[in-house]
Amino acid sequence: MDLKEIMAINLRRMRHDRGMTQEELADHAGLSARYIGAIERADVSASVTVLGQIAEALGVEPGELLKWSAGSR
Repeated sequence: MDLKEIMAINLRRMRHDRGMTQEELADHAGLSARYIGAIERADVSASVTVLGQIAEALGVEPGELLKWSAGSR
């Protein structure tokens, strides 16, 4: 599994854990909901700037979005 897929899985899980919609996360991160969806589908790779924006919106360290764990399957 590559980092793009790991980030997609972690992002979706973290967003759901916080009860946020893609639209809410996008609003907090200053991004479009369409772009959040594309990241969650692993259709696009997020830049480090976008990674930081998403992490801040979720209240996590950026590295948390890239960590592989058993929950990332």
